[in-house]
Amino acid sequence: MERTKIAAKERNANPRMPKENRTRIRENRAVREKNRTRNRSSESDYRVSTRESIEKVERQVQGQPDGNYSETTTADPSVISSFSNMAPAERIDHWLKIAVDQKASDIHLVEGVPPIFRRHGDLLPIEGVPTIDTKDIEAIAEVLCNERQWQEFTEKGETDLAYELGAICRFRVNIFRQKDTVSIALRQIPIEIPKLSKLGMPSVLRTLIHKSQGLFLVTGPTGSGKSTTLAAMLDYLNDTKKTHILTLEDPIEYIHNHKKSIVAQREVGSDTLSFGNGLRAALRQDPDVILVGELRDFETISIALTAAETGHLVLGTLHTSSAPATIERIVDVFPADQQTQIRTQLAGALIGILSQRLLPTLDGNGRVAATEMMLNTRGIASLIRQAKTHQIHNMLQMGKNEGMHTMRASLEDLVAMERVEADVADNLLEEGSE
Repeated sequence: MERTKIAAKERNANPRMPKENRTRIRENRAVREKNRTRNRSSESDYRVSTRESIEKVERQVQGQPDGNYSETTTADPSVISSFSNMAPAERIDHWLKIAVDQKASDIHLVEGVPPIFRRHGDLLPIEGVPTIDTKDIEAIAEVLCNERQWQEFTEKGETDLAYELGAICRFRVNIFRQKDTVSIALRQIPIEIPKLSKLGMPSVLRTLIHKSQGLFLVTGPTGSGKSTTLAAMLDYLNDTKKTHILTLEDPIEYIHNHKKSIVAQREVGSDTLSFGNGLRAALRQDPDVILVGELRDFETISIALTAAETGHLVLGTLHTSSAPATIERIVDVFPADQQTQIRTQLAGALIGILSQRLLPTLDGNGRVAATEMMLNTRGIASLIRQAKTHQIHNMLQMGKNEGMHTMRASLEDLVAMERVEADVADNLLEEGSE
């Protein structure tokens, strides 16, 4: 039964169910087909109203009403023609204002094409805006960077930074060289930190964030919302408990203001040399909670485990797809002769692992998180120590009463609630089985 496709289960719904339920299912299928048709056409017919998008965001910054807006309006030629005459700083700000209004998660500047937005997972160009060359992109890159970041880019061929668009939004920026050209990828980070309830995260996270010590990990591929989930957890803690929170980020994404807690945010490269250096120093700075933006290497993981065992709550991320894969990734970082010891240490320090993915919603107007939640129960701790992580999936299936669930269970719930398409859910499950 576990291998049965979600879409097949939905098609095989009980034929004796009430007539109104059968009618609702048929209507929902019609809506899905309509959305599929609309989304296919949007890939080629998408339009961005340049002037109206810019003016709408500027009204938001000034606290004025938004007014009416149609995303299918053709771009205004007078604004487009003026782009070539704009200074680099003005040009990038205009593009970012359009991106904010169009709810684009990412913006890509690549030689030979117009600026490209990622909107609800799809890549879409700003139609009518001329292609940009590497000189244009390099001029924008220089505007985005401070002196240290520009030097890092010229020496290493890449750099990470954060860029703030007034009071409306922040962007995580990566500037890099490819094929002797310059490219820029920008990811939108809202100024307001979303609430855990709005993100649809497991309610058990509100309990875990109040733990006095241990290691909690949020995992998933790039763009799966890991940073947003962790920011929401810290914001919840900041709202509810007096504590000292210290973050190590590359770059700083969400800005946390002091509420009940005090929050120190350090950026790798400008405030500290590396995650390892920052984490080592953190142990002398009296933090209660430490966020490590990414557990990248042996040194960082080793110090994080030690911190989690010595009276600190440590939060971190990895680019893994499931709890078993996360545990094996951590263990594999260490030499073979240390792995038995690390399994024992991890079994004692780990609180839990949340793995997540973002999927397009059924109505095509956003994305929703599908999750796998593992808590480090006695049974799971025993499997970690014995190197039997392949059995963890079975524990998740049986652990609903303890707050655990599999990715499949999460996807089935999203399909049942008509949040995502069954075929989309099945595609994700097939990816995970490869």
